[in-house]
Amino acid sequence: MKYSHKLSDAIHILAYVDMFQDGDLSSQAIAGSIESNPSLVRRLMSLLVKADLLATKPGTIAPKLARPAEQITLLVVFQALDTDQRLLHVDEKTNPDCLVGGNIQATLDAAYTQVQRAAEAEMATITLAQIIAGIRERAIQKSSARN
Repeated sequence: MKYSHKLSDAIHILAYVDMFQDGDLSSQAIAGSIESNPSLVRRLMSLLVKADLLATKPGTIAPKLARPAEQITLLVVFQALDTDQRLLHVDEKTNPDCLVGGNIQATLDAAYTQVQRAAEAEMATITLAQIIAGIRERAIQKSSARN
Protein backbone atom coordinates (compact mmCIF):
# COMPACT_ATOMS: atom_id res chain seq x y z
CA MET A 1 0.00 0.00 0.00
CA LYS A 2 1.34 3.40 -0.94
CA TYR A 3 0.85 6.30 1.42
CA SER A 4 0.65 9.92 0.35
CA HIS A 5 2.65 12.49 2.27
CA LYS A 6 1.13 15.48 0.47
CA LEU A 7 -0.84 16.72 3.47
CA SER A 8 2.13 16.35 5.81
CA ASP A 9 4.45 18.05 3.30
CA ALA A 10 1.98 20.89 2.62
CA ILE A 11 1.62 21.59 6.36
CA HIS A 12 5.42 21.36 6.67
CA ILE A 13 5.79 24.03 3.96
CA LEU A 14 3.29 26.36 5.62
CA ALA A 15 4.89 25.95 9.05
CA TYR A 16 8.39 26.47 7.60
CA VAL A 17 7.31 29.64 5.76
CA ASP A 18 5.74 31.03 8.93
CA MET A 19 8.59 30.10 11.25
CA PHE A 20 11.43 31.25 8.98
CA GLN A 21 9.89 34.43 7.58
CA ASP A 22 13.25 36.21 7.54
CA GLY A 23 15.27 33.19 6.40
CA ASP A 24 15.89 31.29 3.19
CA LEU A 25 12.45 30.41 1.85
CA SER A 26 13.61 28.98 -1.45
CA SER A 27 12.14 25.69 -2.59
CA GLN A 28 15.65 24.26 -2.19
CA ALA A 29 15.80 25.23 1.49
CA ILE A 30 12.29 23.99 2.21
CA ALA A 31 13.01 20.75 0.35
CA GLY A 32 16.04 20.28 2.60
CA SER A 33 13.79 20.45 5.63
CA ILE A 34 11.29 18.00 4.15
CA GLU A 35 14.07 15.80 2.76
CA SER A 36 12.42 15.90 -0.63
CA ASN A 37 13.11 17.66 -3.89
CA PRO A 38 12.49 21.30 -4.80
CA SER A 39 10.12 20.43 -7.65
CA LEU A 40 7.74 18.70 -5.20
CA VAL A 41 7.90 21.76 -2.96
CA ARG A 42 7.12 24.06 -5.89
CA ARG A 43 4.16 21.89 -6.96
CA LEU A 44 2.72 21.89 -3.44
CA MET A 45 3.36 25.61 -3.03
CA SER A 46 1.48 26.20 -6.27
CA LEU A 47 -1.54 24.34 -4.89
CA LEU A 48 -1.31 26.31 -1.64
CA VAL A 49 -1.19 29.60 -3.57
CA LYS A 50 -4.18 28.51 -5.67
CA ALA A 51 -6.10 27.76 -2.44
CA ASP A 52 -5.20 31.21 -1.04
CA LEU A 53 -3.18 29.73 1.81
CA LEU A 54 0.20 30.98 0.60
CA ALA A 55 1.09 34.27 -1.09
CA THR A 56 4.01 34.69 -3.46
CA LYS A 57 5.31 37.46 -5.70
CA PRO A 58 6.80 36.65 -9.11
CA GLY A 59 10.54 37.20 -9.22
CA THR A 60 11.03 37.05 -5.47
CA ILE A 61 11.73 34.27 -3.00
CA ALA A 62 9.54 35.56 -0.21
CA PRO A 63 6.44 33.39 0.21
CA LYS A 64 4.24 34.15 3.18
CA LEU A 65 1.02 32.88 4.65
CA ALA A 66 -1.96 34.40 2.86
CA ARG A 67 -3.92 34.46 6.12
CA PRO A 68 -3.08 34.11 9.80
CA ALA A 69 -1.99 30.64 10.94
CA GLU A 70 -4.96 30.62 13.34
CA GLN A 71 -7.27 30.69 10.31
CA ILE A 72 -5.65 27.79 8.46
CA THR A 73 -7.00 24.41 9.53
CA LEU A 74 -5.77 20.96 8.59
CA LEU A 75 -9.05 20.48 6.72
CA VAL A 76 -8.48 23.58 4.58
CA VAL A 77 -4.99 22.35 3.68
CA PHE A 78 -6.32 18.84 2.99
CA GLN A 79 -8.97 20.27 0.66
CA ALA A 80 -6.38 22.42 -1.14
CA LEU A 81 -4.48 19.41 -2.42
CA ASP A 82 -5.34 18.06 -5.85
CA THR A 83 -5.82 14.53 -4.62
CA ASP A 84 -8.59 12.08 -4.02
CA GLN A 85 -10.19 13.51 -0.89
CA ARG A 86 -11.10 10.10 0.52
CA LEU A 87 -9.07 8.87 3.48
CA LEU A 88 -10.13 5.23 3.11
CA HIS A 89 -10.64 3.28 -0.09
CA VAL A 90 -12.78 0.24 -0.81
CA ASP A 91 -11.40 -2.54 -2.99
CA GLU A 92 -13.46 -2.20 -6.15
CA LYS A 93 -12.55 -5.65 -7.44
CA THR A 94 -14.57 -8.16 -5.46
CA ASN A 95 -16.63 -11.13 -6.57
CA PRO A 96 -20.22 -9.93 -7.11
CA ASP A 97 -21.48 -13.54 -6.94
CA CYS A 98 -20.17 -13.99 -3.39
CA LEU A 99 -22.32 -13.00 -0.40
CA VAL A 100 -19.46 -10.95 1.05
CA GLY A 101 -17.89 -9.79 -2.22
CA GLY A 102 -21.23 -8.67 -3.64
CA ASN A 103 -22.17 -6.58 -0.62
CA ILE A 104 -18.96 -5.41 1.04
CA GLN A 105 -18.40 -2.39 -1.19
CA ALA A 106 -21.65 -0.58 -0.38
CA THR A 107 -21.43 -1.57 3.27
CA LEU A 108 -17.86 -0.29 3.62
CA ASP A 109 -18.69 2.85 1.62
CA ALA A 110 -21.27 3.76 4.27
CA ALA A 111 -18.86 3.05 7.13
CA TYR A 112 -15.98 4.88 5.42
CA THR A 113 -18.21 7.90 4.78
CA GLN A 114 -18.93 8.05 8.50
CA VAL A 115 -15.21 7.86 9.31
CA GLN A 116 -14.44 10.54 6.67
CA ARG A 117 -16.98 12.94 8.17
CA ALA A 118 -15.60 12.44 11.67
CA ALA A 119 -12.02 12.90 10.51
CA GLU A 120 -12.86 16.06 8.57
CA ALA A 121 -14.76 17.49 11.54
CA GLU A 122 -11.70 16.93 13.74
CA MET A 123 -9.32 18.31 11.10
CA ALA A 124 -11.42 21.49 11.04
CA THR A 125 -10.59 22.06 14.71
CA ILE A 126 -6.79 21.85 14.37
CA THR A 127 -5.03 24.98 13.15
CA LEU A 128 -1.64 25.63 11.65
CA ALA A 129 -0.96 27.85 14.67
CA GLN A 130 -1.43 24.82 16.94
CA ILE A 131 0.93 22.76 14.79
CA ILE A 132 3.56 25.53 14.90
CA ALA A 133 3.17 25.80 18.69
CA GLY A 134 3.66 22.03 18.94
CA ILE A 135 6.82 22.20 16.81
CA ARG A 136 8.25 24.94 19.01
CA GLU A 137 7.35 23.11 22.23
CA ARG A 138 8.98 19.88 21.05
CA ALA A 139 12.09 21.79 19.99
CA ILE A 140 12.34 23.31 23.48
CA GLN A 141 11.86 19.89 25.09
CA LYS A 142 14.57 18.34 22.90
CA SER A 143 16.93 21.20 23.69
CA SER A 144 16.28 20.87 27.42
CA ALA A 145 16.82 17.11 27.29
CA ARG A 146 20.25 17.58 25.64
CA ASN A 147 21.44 20.11 28.23
